[in-house]
Order: sequence, then structure tokens, then C-alpha cells
Amino acid sequence: MKTLSNIGFALFGAALVAISYGLARFAFGLFVPSMSAELGLTPYLVGVIGALPFISFVLATLVAPLAADRLGARNLSVLSGGFGVGGLAVISQAVDAFSLGIGVFICGICTGLMMPALTAAMQALVSRTVHGRVSSIMNAGTSVGIIVAVPTVVFLADAWRFTYTMFAVLAGLGVVAAWYFIPSVSRVVPSNAAPPPPITRLQWSRLIRLSLFAFAMGFVAAPYWLFAPDLLVSLGALPPSYTGWLWFAAGVAGLGGAVVSDLADRNNPPITQALMLMMLSSSLVLLAASPSQLWLAMFSALVFGLAYMSLTGLYLMTGIRLLPGRLSVGPVLPFMACALGQAVGSPVIGALVDSQGYADAFAIFAVVGILIAILSPIYPGHIDYLVEYLSEEEEQPQQVEDTGLQAAYDQQLLDDNGDPIEPEEEETENS
Repeated sequence: MKTLSNIGFALFGAALVAISYGLARFAFGLFVPSMSAELGLTPYLVGVIGALPFISFVLATLVAPLAADRLGARNLSVLSGGFGVGGLAVISQAVDAFSLGIGVFICGICTGLMMPALTAAMQALVSRTVHGRVSSIMNAGTSVGIIVAVPTVVFLADAWRFTYTMFAVLAGLGVVAAWYFIPSVSRVVPSNAAPPPPITRLQWSRLIRLSLFAFAMGFVAAPYWLFAPDLLVSLGALPPSYTGWLWFAAGVAGLGGAVVSDLADRNNPPITQALMLMMLSSSLVLLAASPSQLWLAMFSALVFGLAYMSLTGLYLMTGIRLLPGRLSVGPVLPFMACALGQAVGSPVIGALVDSQGYADAFAIFAVVGILIAILSPIYPGHIDYLVEYLSEEEEQPQQVEDTGLQAAYDQQLLDDNGDPIEPEEEETENS
């Protein structure tokens, strides 16, 4: 195994996320027009198939923490990549809706296992003080993967079988690289770390509210990920090759999502969530209102990409703050809820497109998004992580309050006094 630097691991992790999230999961919507025409898929069938990777993502996420402990980071990342290769290969050879559904379901397993494997490896290889920055870079890999998929649609719009074969080859290269660069054993928690405190009723209440908002956001976002390219072709009469520019715009804007979510954590999360949900809803309306205008459609994709990535980052940080020291629960539950929302929203939007048409179906989902945005004042809000202890000099309770993504990660591991654990001496020297 070759040891990577902090930034090297961040870029390597982003590449694996680009394959597992960008290509294996979100690129599917780009090829819906071509797949539907060749396999004879109705919008409702497309919606059902589009829900399958989110269902398998949730199932894989449930077992991922145990798998990381039992298999280690290297074996789990290789297993995840293997599912990616298999799923992409099955999609490339699909002959009907059933075989296509099997392929996208397997790809969802790849997605659900990859991030836990990378998180375990990060805690073994990367200095704790830069976990936040490394995680942000890896999370941006989703947008990178979406951007990478664009040229395949622009130049190979109708050759979706060949394209997915190439995706499978890329996933295979990722498997080889994961075996070479990721350690087999991950030191997740230092030996001198105090156990996390029990989850309180207030924390559960806030976590449930956070998960409900994440579910609603996933539900509202489902139409865009699944049917936006098909809407341009069917309603706007644009060539299938033009749909790639939608994903390009969404991917580029998504790169700024980490910055927006970090600013939201520092300022006012409820207001930011309301604003981003309104932007998400407006992107649906704008696309449905002007499907024949490529530049307006790309602008809607910019709005959608920024709003979607900002909200997922915001939910990630809020989950971390709600349950410090429980990385397998706090940030995981809202992500699972978001995937469930997309799993529920996909067949619903498919049925609505079948019965009402694209314009009315997208408008209905936009109204749902606006209604959810109005409820944003009950969002868990600015979760201040407070540590109370007695000062030796003043014998008065003091509070330590930090904000931002890096602070959220720094406060994961505490010593017996409730203070953040300082990096070990050798870690300090290495960094």
C-alpha cells in the first residue's frame, strides 16, 4: 500500500466518489431519453427504476458501519467498487426494464458503501485537524463525476450501452486503485477517546426534524435528477445531445455548495434552508416553463445544482453537530432520509408525468417545495455544540462554541474532561 498525503487522499477520495456517485448513481437521468426509446419504457416505469438505487443505497448504508469494522476500509472500498463495476456492466447489457432495474439497484449498493469506506480510511490516514477539509473535497467528487459524464452525452447520446461499458471500465480502475492506496485496517477512534454521551430526547427531537426536512428535499429533487433531460427532449424538442449541458451546469454550480453550506452553518441555517428550497422549487418551474430554450434550461440547472449540494452539505453539518462523536448516526440519518425521499418521489413523479404531463407534474413538485420552505423556522437551526466544564482558576462554567464544518469535525473526539482531543505527537510532526 502506498501512503497518501492529506491532500492526496482527498483528491483520491473525490475520484472514487465521482465514479460511485456521479457516474453510477446520478448519470442515469442523462440517458433516460435514449433508454426509454430503445427499451420502450413509460415514464412510470422510469420512475420506479429510478427509485431502486436510492432504496439499495439506504439498505447498504444500514450495514456499512458494521461492514467497515469487520472488513476494514480497503476491503469495503474494493467491495463497493466491485458492485459499481457489476451494476454498470448490467446496465450496459440491459434488454428490458427488469434487467435495467437490477443494474441500477446494484449501483445504489456501490454508492451506499463507498463513503463509509472512505471515512474509515480517512480516520486512519489523514490528520484529524483537516478531516473537515478532506471531507468537503471528497463530497465535491459528486459534481466532478456529473461533469465527467457530460461529454459522453454530448457526443454519444444514443450510444448509451457503449458509454456504460466505459463507465464500468473506469469503476474497475477505481477498484485497483482502492486496493493499492487504501489501508486494510482503519483506526476509527483513538484509544484515549471518551465514549460519546447518551443521545438525549432533545437531540432525537431535533434529529427527527432534520431527517424530515432531508426527506422532503429528496422528494422535491427527484423530478430533476430523473426527468430533466427527458423533459428537454420530449417537451422542448431539443436533441438528446443537448441534455448533457444540464448536468454540466448542475455539476459546476454544485462545486460551490460546500462554500454555501459552510456559510449557512456559521450564520442562519433555517433561513438558508428556506432560500435553497425556494431555489430548488424555482428550478423545476423554470425548466418546465422553457424547455425549448437551452440557455434558460442551463440556468435552471445552475440554480438546482447549487441548491441541492448546499442543502446536502447543510444537513451533513447539522447532523454532525446534533450527535458529536457519533459519525455513524448523526450525518447518516439525514442522508438516508434524503435517499428515501428520492425513492418515494421517483415513482410519484413518473405517475404524474403519465397522467398530467411534464409541465403540471413539475409544477406540483415545485409547490410542495415551497410549502416545505415555509416550514423552515422549525428546522433544528444553528446547533451550537456546547462543552461545559469547571475552570480551575475561576470555578465557573465555561462554554466552548465553534462553528463551521472544520469545527464540527474537530469536536467529534473528546477526552474525559469533555475537551477536544489534541492530535497525537507523531500526527503533529507528520502534518
